[in-house]
Amino acid sequence: MRELSYIPDPPRAQRPAITRTAQGLALYGALHATFTDVHPACDQILQNSADAIGKGKPGPEGRRHCARHVASYTAGQTLAAILVTRALGYRLPFRALAAGMALNAATHYAIDRREPFIRLMRRIGKGGYLDHATVQRREGVVDTSGPGTALMECDQATHRAIGVAASLITTWIAMRSQR
Repeated sequence: MRELSYIPDPPRAQRPAITRTAQGLALYGALHATFTDVHPACDQILQNSADAIGKGKPGPEGRRHCARHVASYTAGQTLAAILVTRALGYRLPFRALAAGMALNAATHYAIDRREPFIRLMRRIGKGGYLDHATVQRREGVVDTSGPGTALMECDQATHRAIGVAASLITTWIAMRSQR
């Protein structure tokens, strides 16, 4: 049986460089995990009660509530992305982060305004699900949105799917800026 001997790591200059593919995959993984894992905190905990109640209302009042919610959501997502990537030794280029955050913010606003999103869900065949999965929180009042409803489940699933695209766009632009 051969005895194992200690072989020291080569000096940093002699180590093979991480491939661009590996770097891109690592960045995408860090961003996606961050966007996915902080999404519930940014979407529900950072959102104030008035905005949660009012963001789906018609007219200027609903638009104001939704815009304020999206601003706090986007600030939380942006801060988390910066903190995580910097803690891992990577500095995201501004335009890469801005592009991913813009996609997240714009689609978050459109989804949370409710009516356009409900029309989309009905158009793709989810009308029965939306009508069926409702909740009764108060005597005689059936809620079609909020926790426990199909609308909330579709809302959250769509936000998370968009997080995949936001992570990919941010990574793609960041990797291209390093060329």
